[in-house]
Amino acid sequence: MSETVSSKQAHTQADSDKSGTANVLWLQGQTDAGCSMSMMNVQQPDLYGAMDEFDFNFGYMNTINPTSGPEVLDKLEKFGRGDLSLDVLIVEGSVPTGPDGTGMACLIGSKSVMEWVEMLAPEAEFVVAVGTCAAFGNIPAAGPNPTDATGLQFHRREKGGLLGEEFRSNAGLPVVNISGCPVHPDWVIQSLGALLSGEDLSLDEYNRPKTFFDDVTVHQGCPRNEHYEYKEAAEEFGDQGCLYLNMGCEGPNTHAPCNRDKWNRQKSLTQVGIPCHGCNQPDFPEAQMPFFERRDGLTPHSGLKALAYSLGAGFMKAAKPERLTEDSGGD
Repeated sequence: MSETVSSKQAHTQADSDKSGTANVLWLQGQTDAGCSMSMMNVQQPDLYGAMDEFDFNFGYMNTINPTSGPEVLDKLEKFGRGDLSLDVLIVEGSVPTGPDGTGMACLIGSKSVMEWVEMLAPEAEFVVAVGTCAAFGNIPAAGPNPTDATGLQFHRREKGGLLGEEFRSNAGLPVVNISGCPVHPDWVIQSLGALLSGEDLSLDEYNRPKTFFDDVTVHQGCPRNEHYEYKEAAEEFGDQGCLYLNMGCEGPNTHAPCNRDKWNRQKSLTQVGIPCHGCNQPDFPEAQMPFFERRDGLTPHSGLKALAYSLGAGFMKAAKPERLTEDSGGD
């Protein structure tokens, strides 16, 4: 066991002079490290299998790094000066620019995370924002936002963020946003593999990989879809009805393949009776709050007019199979 651990630690410490191996830096800003924890649960391959398959190492990642202190800071400085090649800069967590534009609300050593990102991003072949915090700001950037937190290239739905709308990495790409709170580990590893392998990685309007965030919603694959179609709504946790109307589920509005990829390759929130929060949306969490509460009216999610939707809902409720009423405990 000790030999295995030792070899893995050496793999994370490898420098850019190891022929052909890509260097990945993983910085943490304002984060609970949830995306790091999620990413380390990746399977088929696991994390170290992925490092071998796609031939990359972690020049630094706080959660698993075996070194600390001056040794880490010296290495980060070398990447910032270009002494070591930086293939991928990954940032987890939002970046505070406060107080008063100093960024000193969050530090690595004596420098703010804001300074580190501004120094390292221009050196990177690719820059990746992992998680909704790094991509769009998320909870740290929610009002009143005392630290003036923001995402790397977006603030909520607005382009800009810390690096600015025009920023491009050395590969000519904007920041690649892989949102989620936490992010799904497969989305990170598959995106990283695509970038390092030179494969096409088409991005949506929020610079997220389309393969995960474009055409699929959390509503798709939900086992309660039939209840949704017949407008049979759950009233409380434990009911078998749809979670959209009374429980505040964001599944129809949220683009993510949670019911396809699942978590721990087992389940998704909606598959265990929990409403989707819409955690990978750019305006999360404020636009989705308060959670678990009834919506004001029957709001359509696909561009239909509210009146037409409401009339259609009445017909569908009248036509619903009796078994659905029995399953959900009645009207």
